[in-house]
Amino acid sequence: MGLSGGPGAAGVNQDFSSTPAQKTAAANAIETELQPNTRKASGHADEATNSLRKGFGGWETAAGTKTVAETWEKQVKNLMARLESERNALRGASGLIARNDTGLGNDLRASTSKLNGL
Repeated sequence: MGLSGGPGAAGVNQDFSSTPAQKTAAANAIETELQPNTRKASGHADEATNSLRKGFGGWETAAGTKTVAETWEKQVKNLMARLESERNALRGASGLIARNDTGLGNDLRASTSKLNGL
């Protein structure tokens, strides 16, 4: 789904559109790859920071690492919320487009022209 290769590169969609299948694949990648791996990486950082704080107990460095850990935790929560929002938007966009197409088709079939009776 990337746009590597620059303008005119083979396989690059120049209008930045994507199919419902591509949106679903991107949403699935967020759910199965990015979110779990982000949680896992966050946990490793938390463990390392906690070990560091214990090692520097009683020093100003321990207090500083507490502040860093709190900031890190907020950033991870923001990132996880953003990933969830993007995932939901991708899934919602696919459904919205399909419903819009279906509705438009139904409207066109239901409309009658003044020329129909001639």
